[in-house]
Amino acid sequence: MPDIIQLLPDHIANQIAAGEVIQRPASAVKELLENAVDAGATEIQLIINDAGKQLLQVIDNGGGMSETDARMAFERHATSKIKEIEDLFRIKTMGFRGEALASIAAVAQVEVKTKRAEDTAGTYIEIENSVVKKQEPVATINGTSIAMKNLFFNVPARRNFLKSNAAEMRHIVDEFIRVSMAYPDIFFSLTANGQQMFHLDRGTLKQRIVQLLGNQYNAKLVSVEEQTDYMNIYGFIGKPDTAKKTRGDQYFFVNHRFIKSAYLNHAVAGAFQEMIATDSFPTYVLFIDLDPAQVDINVHPTKQEIKFEDEKIVYAFVQSAVKHALAQFSITPTLDFDLDPTIQHLDAVSKPFTSEQKSQASSSSLYNTFTQKHAAHKIDPQQKSELKHWREFYEPAKTTDDGRQTTVGTSADFSAINQSKIFIPEQEFSQQHNTYILASTAKGMLIIHQQNAHERVLYERYLSAADGKPIAAQRSLFPSTLHLSTADAVLLGELSDELKQLGYLIEPFGKDTFVIQGTPADVEQGNEAMAIELLLEQFKHYTSDLKFSKREKLIRSLAKQHSIKAGRSLTQKEMKQLVEDLFNCAQPNSTSNGFPVYMEIKKDELEKQFGR
Repeated sequence: MPDIIQLLPDHIANQIAAGEVIQRPASAVKELLENAVDAGATEIQLIINDAGKQLLQVIDNGGGMSETDARMAFERHATSKIKEIEDLFRIKTMGFRGEALASIAAVAQVEVKTKRAEDTAGTYIEIENSVVKKQEPVATINGTSIAMKNLFFNVPARRNFLKSNAAEMRHIVDEFIRVSMAYPDIFFSLTANGQQMFHLDRGTLKQRIVQLLGNQYNAKLVSVEEQTDYMNIYGFIGKPDTAKKTRGDQYFFVNHRFIKSAYLNHAVAGAFQEMIATDSFPTYVLFIDLDPAQVDINVHPTKQEIKFEDEKIVYAFVQSAVKHALAQFSITPTLDFDLDPTIQHLDAVSKPFTSEQKSQASSSSLYNTFTQKHAAHKIDPQQKSELKHWREFYEPAKTTDDGRQTTVGTSADFSAINQSKIFIPEQEFSQQHNTYILASTAKGMLIIHQQNAHERVLYERYLSAADGKPIAAQRSLFPSTLHLSTADAVLLGELSDELKQLGYLIEPFGKDTFVIQGTPADVEQGNEAMAIELLLEQFKHYTSDLKFSKREKLIRSLAKQHSIKAGRSLTQKEMKQLVEDLFNCAQPNSTSNGFPVYMEIKKDELEKQFGR
């Protein structure tokens, strides 16, 4: 029997390795930008065509490469960053594996132009499928230009799995923001399809944050700076009113490398405890500088997941630094226990309580109601009391001559026992705490959460619209203008077709600006721009859940955004319509997220609770 194990050809091995490093155009953006930073560049340009599928080019004015280095850079495991195993624990550069350029060359057509300041001519190299096709001298400026064309041209299955241009562009923008945020002293620009999206001049960290995240943060950032023997922490946190429903504007950098750490996120959230809602997330851009030997960044090819030697002490320092910043800038609420001196001069404090005044106080009806019967407060049984009809609240419904029921009680049962034949009776609904709708059934009662109920109704309505039954749009008499950050503008462009199907008429109006021409007919008019911003935030809240499609995420976001919120008072007509719509749904008992819509309490369960 012949031998069956054999070595793979280099170009196949490179393609397999590339699948781990270059997952999409944004992966190449990250690697190329970090290489430009490591080259000592002060100006870096990123040029994108067709969301990186056709062209992805990075131009820098860094140190450049010699003719030999330019060719060696595209060999697997070729790097200038480490020479021995101990160097892994002294890494201060962004790249070190020597895999990125080799992976890019394995799945794209690459053109390189590079020149060092001391060289009279530069070097031009063409590489395709890991094979050098051309190498020759070229006249070029100092620095390096790497153009990656036709990504995955030789791996069509991988190319077919790429998302839409808008979706891929959003990932590219995310990676661009992460690298440019870490280096405010470097000029960055991003041009997509001939239009400049970012032009980031060199400046301070605060200026860079405002450039990237939006002018709304200009007056809402609090400085964080703590220096210790073990580590330094600096950066900015947003004031509590900047908290959002998503983690979008949260950035951690360790030695200028963007990282993802749920553990450190929890540390910052703990510092904001009781200052923001439990379902909101604070805004922050925090940098941690510590000895590279205390960090292991060789955990994942993307280098965004790292391990600390002592993560508990890092957690404590981060939380302490944020708390100190909040207190220092008077963000944390304080209690003032100093006594107002004017209180001492009030008659109730300065003058004695005479026997006559005591007698008058004890004979008052207010005094008696609080002291009689040993009760906290005794209700005076007067005929004019509004509580005299309390028994009628529990009496069964009375039927008029025309067959209509007039009180809360009813013999009709619209529990979910037989959802296909639910009957909504003519009854007076009761709303408690402006959140819960109470309704009677033959076997007990229902407690319906109005927001969850409306969310279920809207979810099924939007689902039908997305399946080919568009929702009618109501054009605005005075269209509103919407200004977004560049990242959110890209996201809105990605969702524009689906939003149109759901009744939103939104048109681009210049860079990062849109005009809202119309909204769904059943959505309350007014403040449409704020509604769209909240919709985008809600959509981003679902992006971490890979099991949902883009359409599903959008529908869930719209249903949650437009649902009647808890705390809103409803009329009898509104409550009746909501209950009817709910029990006409295919699945009325839970929201799309699995939260219960109503609770059924049966009569025998109530009687058991009261010992009957």
